[in-house]
Amino acid sequence: MKLLSSQTSPYARKVRIAIAEKKIECELVEETPWDAATSVPDYNPLGKVPVLILDDGTTLYDSRVIVEYLDTVSPVSRLIPEPSRQRIAVKRWEALADGICDAAVVIVRETKRPAKQQNSELLARQRQKIDRGLSEFAKELGDKPWCCGDAYTLADIATGCALAYLDLRHRSIDWRGDYPSLLKLAEKLAKRPSFLDTVPPSA
Repeated sequence: MKLLSSQTSPYARKVRIAIAEKKIECELVEETPWDAATSVPDYNPLGKVPVLILDDGTTLYDSRVIVEYLDTVSPVSRLIPEPSRQRIAVKRWEALADGICDAAVVIVRETKRPAKQQNSELLARQRQKIDRGLSEFAKELGDKPWCCGDAYTLADIATGCALAYLDLRHRSIDWRGDYPSLLKLAEKLAKRPSFLDTVPPSA
């Protein structure tokens, strides 16, 4: 297998962490989707990373689809529980984490425009999404050791990637000071080899 990835993408990082946790052999290919010479659209018509290229040439895209596939490839370290209620709980966490990343990415792109052309209402809406998402994270986590009960799952991976992306691109958001429970979780996740080995270069 081959993964088209970007070191700064929180979605690609989620997949890379899953690959490490599952101990799956996979070639990593660094791609910048915004470059004119990128090959990403050849494998994903949406032109986004990550993209997983299987040995038979089949391509999988959207990090949620890729991680779900990877969890079926190896029995090592199941990341998505099989019982339906637990499975939905984990996927719900992932959806919230990805939603926070989506909002954060929109802000990054909008603030790259000339100041006079930036949409202040759009920026405010996206920031509200992030703030509400972080509040929901903290409420759902409570004093539990992991996002979904007593076991490390995809929910923790997705949450850790979202929080780290805020550190990378939105340092003004003080989630560490506002939510001690999230800080405790993030510090625990940061010690795992899979997280250590995938830290963005400029983080």
